[in-house]
Amino acid sequence: MEEFREIFAKIQTIAIVGLSKDEAKDSHRVAKYLAEKGYEIIPINPTAYEIMGKKCYKSLADIPASIAKTIDAIDVFRPSNELHDIAIAAASMRSKFGKPDIFWAQIGISDENAAQIARSAGMQVVMDKCMMIEHKNST
Repeated sequence: MEEFREIFAKIQTIAIVGLSKDEAKDSHRVAKYLAEKGYEIIPINPTAYEIMGKKCYKSLADIPASIAKTIDAIDVFRPSNELHDIAIAAASMRSKFGKPDIFWAQIGISDENAAQIARSAGMQVVMDKCMMIEHKNST
């Protein structure tokens, strides 16, 4: 619990990979909750132009440098078999901008190779946990 308290205290901007346009989907509910708690949300979805009133990017690589350098955490709502490529993109961002600090995969999503890529790039890794649930439990 203390680990999560520390994570949430040091992040402000969260890129959500796989943020759905559908308000009934978990990714949308989690993003809305985090936004209501004061976190800046950067939507990542290749099929959307805008989600939650915010410009949506097709991938982490498509985020402009001026925004990418502000991202503290990446929260992933994609299948486990996509985590490897997402971790590589996150590691690339970190090498360019010194951020993100946190690589988070939601409940049911994990890949130890992806976790190792993120850790090797200097990121703290959380897998198979819901950011909303852990936020509620730690605040």
